[in-house]
Amino acid sequence: MPSPYRALFAAPGSKGFSAAGFLGRMPLSMMGIGVVTMVSQLTGRYGLAGALSATIALAAAVAGPQVSRLVDRYGQRRVLRPATLIALVAAALLLFAAHYEWPDWVLFVACVGIGCVPSIGAMTRARWAAIYRGTPQLHTAYSFESVIDEVCFIFGPIISIGLSTAWFPEAGPLLAGCFLAVGVFWLTAQRATEPAPHPREHHDDGSALRSLGLQVLVATFVATGAIFGAVDVVTVAFAEEQGHKGAASIVLALYAAGSCAAGAVFGLLRFKGAPERRWLLGICAMAVSMIPLLLVGNLPFLAVALFVSGMAVAPTMITTMSLIEEHVPRAQLTEGMTWVSTGLAVGVALGSSAAGWVIDAAGAGAGYGVPAVSGAVAVVVGFLGYRRLSKPAPRRGGTVEQHSERQERHVA
Repeated sequence: MPSPYRALFAAPGSKGFSAAGFLGRMPLSMMGIGVVTMVSQLTGRYGLAGALSATIALAAAVAGPQVSRLVDRYGQRRVLRPATLIALVAAALLLFAAHYEWPDWVLFVACVGIGCVPSIGAMTRARWAAIYRGTPQLHTAYSFESVIDEVCFIFGPIISIGLSTAWFPEAGPLLAGCFLAVGVFWLTAQRATEPAPHPREHHDDGSALRSLGLQVLVATFVATGAIFGAVDVVTVAFAEEQGHKGAASIVLALYAAGSCAAGAVFGLLRFKGAPERRWLLGICAMAVSMIPLLLVGNLPFLAVALFVSGMAVAPTMITTMSLIEEHVPRAQLTEGMTWVSTGLAVGVALGSSAAGWVIDAAGAGAGYGVPAVSGAVAVVVGFLGYRRLSKPAPRRGGTVEQHSERQERHVA
């Protein structure tokens, strides 16, 4: 690992919460695709599979920011454990309902409960922010977290799809629940690095989403999430049409590998100037990279195309986290980060659902039109909201010197 990344772990406790966060984040890449694989194997209905995956994402979009707002106010340990227990009970219900062919509405109810799963990525990033706020190391820490996200997306689909196709259909979601339980309870046991909660008097009882800059980020990432959700579902269906459904996990892993490699390099760089310019460039790159998917004719070509397109993902996500720091008060940082994840979750829901219906109606090849259209929408929203992002937010939790530094960077 390059030395700037090694230097991050000089902080006491950083290795422990990073390891716990890695385990707790694995379900992010395993549960949705695991449900798609499980339901499609048990019923052969990709429309239902996509709708269930979308329900999980939408439920997380509703519950996630509320959980994170409570975390900002009361602390991670007091909030994450009960929220996780609710999600685990709902996951168990989903597995039983799918296995014993209970009515579809039971499946949807269970998926709503799974949406209570907390945003572990936001929790670990908040811990890094508490340690390195106002220093160059925070950029490296956010880059490291994005690399960890992509490592999860490399191995998560492989494990989830592989277990569900080679062992039994429910195996992937089952293991995802185990990872969630171990990760969350291990993370919350580490009190020394837990960010201090901000009691009610530090809040104005308003949502972090009132920030105009955060609104732009969330709206754009709804379209971005639609790219991710559609790519997952369509790739599984495309691999099945090619007679190699299990290979979908390898292809999706390469998508994440491209992002992982780009994120690792991006974390070593130091940039000058306003970050919103890099952010908009990343959004455009993600949209353009969807065009080759419309021309895929076999799995090797698809794998190469997804690897290249993945290289735009992590740098864009890293820059987004930096922008959240500038547009959200410190007392609402975890909530602000979760709102971006919420935008992604809503997008994943829309993208996976739309892709499922397109596949059922016209086949997997037509399904790649969904991420292409989603990318175009992301670019349009990004350009329309660019001016909001370019204005320094008036309410920050930093020092006077940090305010001056932000103003100078925007002028540059």
